[in-house]
Amino acid sequence: MNENNFAVIMAGGVGSRFWPMSQTVCPKQFIDILGTGKTLIRQTFERLNKLCSEKNIIVVTNKMYKNLVAEQLPEIPLNNILCEPCRRNTAPCICYAYNKILSVNENAQIIIAPSDHLILNEAKFIEVADYAMNTAAANDCLITLGITPSRPDTGYGYIQVDRDENRKINEKINKVKSFREKPDLEKAKEFLADGNYVWNAGIFIWSAKSIKAAFQKFLPEIDNSFAECRDIYNTDKETEFIDKVYYACQNISIDYGVMEKAENVYVYPTEFGWSDLGTWLSLFDISDKDDENNVTRGNILTFDTKNSIIRTTSTDKLIVVEGLDNYIIVDNNDKLLICNKSNEQRIKDIVSTVEDKFGDKYI
Repeated sequence: MNENNFAVIMAGGVGSRFWPMSQTVCPKQFIDILGTGKTLIRQTFERLNKLCSEKNIIVVTNKMYKNLVAEQLPEIPLNNILCEPCRRNTAPCICYAYNKILSVNENAQIIIAPSDHLILNEAKFIEVADYAMNTAAANDCLITLGITPSRPDTGYGYIQVDRDENRKINEKINKVKSFREKPDLEKAKEFLADGNYVWNAGIFIWSAKSIKAAFQKFLPEIDNSFAECRDIYNTDKETEFIDKVYYACQNISIDYGVMEKAENVYVYPTEFGWSDLGTWLSLFDISDKDDENNVTRGNILTFDTKNSIIRTTSTDKLIVVEGLDNYIIVDNNDKLLICNKSNEQRIKDIVSTVEDKFGDKYI
């Protein structure tokens, strides 16, 4: 295994679209949402552990989740759990991680991955990631993985692939022509028909030196803040230093801050059974169905009910559903959600309303 290979798992999100299963105290990345016996972050760790050793896997998370990470990933050193005191989006998170890595290895190549994605074909993912990491080690480039779309999905951002053979970095990795925001249905259909658009998976691969150079060009204030006292990393002064930096840091995504502006951005179009598992509908889509096209988990009994996802965390409660079509029904302790699947995008608004009305009791 290449000792210069590092992985960064981004695990600070609250997963509000998976409420009421996902809650602030224990978001979806720390839950066995798929019913496999392993949480999403555990699956992510085991996947990336095939690319690099445990000591080279970094997790960036909110400080309230440090103990959850340590419990679920006991193999990684505690020093590798980087705790954000507040949420500042993906650019500061990534900047913290690569500066931490540079403090111990200036020749590192890094894969950045969210903690809560589903990848069905792990062997293919490892093959793709290893190829991209070798490419990043040999070239000054910023690589993102693009998923070949299977449908005109409006829930993902898209990447327009430059098919010019003269602009490819090698036979598999193309230049990025443009990044596109989540489209409406008509635009998504156009992207699919065009054949030159892929889903933006939010998985990045680059060398530590290349991403630092990009930050120095496009987000120098953020990089300078984290690099200012690199000798503090891996000491007992690191937490105090990082707390101060984060509260003063700009809130900005890596896509907007760097990837949409840099010239050396490339995409690896591929497919390995990927889903970002961002919503109940995405979980419904990839789950096994019964004869009425329902996805159920727990003690569930249905009558004249179809096309629905019905779950309970209780081991002794029986849920009986009659006469519903196309619904999300989730029972979690003192919370019950019943929502039409077509209105799934309202769940974040529902969570906000619940918080406004009841405080953090049910959040």
